[in-house]
Amino acid sequence: MSEAPSARAIPVSGGRGAGGQPCYAALDLGTNNCRLLVATPTPGGFRVVEAYSRIVRLGEGLSQTGRLSEAAMDRAMAALSVCAEKVRRRRCVKFRAIATQACRGAENGPAFIEKVAQETGLRLQIITPKEEAHLSVAGCVNLLDRRSDAALVVDVGGGSTELSWVDLKGQGLDIGPRDFAPWRLPIRAWLSVPIGVVTLAERFPEDLAAPQAWFRAMVESVKGPIAAFGHADGMRSLFEADRAHMVGTSGAITSLAGLHLNLPRYDRNRVDGMWMGRAECEAAADRLIRWSPTERAAQACIGPDRADLVLAGAAILQAVQELWPCSRVRVADRGLREGILLSLMSEQKPRRRRRGGRSRRPVEATS
Repeated sequence: MSEAPSARAIPVSGGRGAGGQPCYAALDLGTNNCRLLVATPTPGGFRVVEAYSRIVRLGEGLSQTGRLSEAAMDRAMAALSVCAEKVRRRRCVKFRAIATQACRGAENGPAFIEKVAQETGLRLQIITPKEEAHLSVAGCVNLLDRRSDAALVVDVGGGSTELSWVDLKGQGLDIGPRDFAPWRLPIRAWLSVPIGVVTLAERFPEDLAAPQAWFRAMVESVKGPIAAFGHADGMRSLFEADRAHMVGTSGAITSLAGLHLNLPRYDRNRVDGMWMGRAECEAAADRLIRWSPTERAAQACIGPDRADLVLAGAAILQAVQELWPCSRVRVADRGLREGILLSLMSEQKPRRRRRGGRSRRPVEATS
């Protein structure tokens, strides 16, 4: 990366949006994408005033080398510089920037984080898989169907996949936005698997001669570490009785939804919150398998940036569905950023648990 003088820190001050409301910002630097969301609070949550997203493939080649490449860091730095300018212009009262699996797993991840701070003023925090899982659920909380007894939130990233089993009859889902806190959500078990669309696609180069066998090999490789996780088995009966549903959040899953709807161009308003049956998810994946990479790239809801990754995402989703069958999947074009914003806007502070008090804590696991 090119050398640059130290950038001024991102100001956190009294910035206001339309109507004089304060602005809050959340930035998520993932293995594949860099995303920024700026919003103002509303009685029911928040209103987005600016959004930015760019595919940077920060984790490209990481599974082979253990390091972030210079080209990948340059792409991410360019996107982060744009984000930094947007946050400065909005003069947000609260701002949080996070980094996930690529920076967690890379040998030079911390050095890159420091370089970002020097060049852009952004201070990224590498969060744990546990927090990533909780923030994903927090961002999707309004999509949980309270008529069900349980939900499985599946966040498919570029370098990892987080699964969170949520008790929809438990306490913590109906609190207001001013009292919202991810640690209060009724997550009974969570699992982080270091397999995402980028790492899976790199591990299984596409086999054009035998696409069905290639896809099946990806599905089976994902099933292994998920099947070995037994701490959510107490909720399995709810899934077997079809009293649970799944929420899927990722670019690959929203692409599958857009394909299912035959959209001429991607439309978040139609995709976010829509329901798909398990058979419909598999039918969309089958269409993708039959197409060449060029044909996939020509699809409006996929494009060249995701043409080589969308089937890896479909394989991860199918692996989860085979192990935790759900007749319904709710598609979420939301996730970490929304969870961060709700946390930032909350005035509630975590209370220290009294000695001797009882608390139901989720079972934690990182595969």
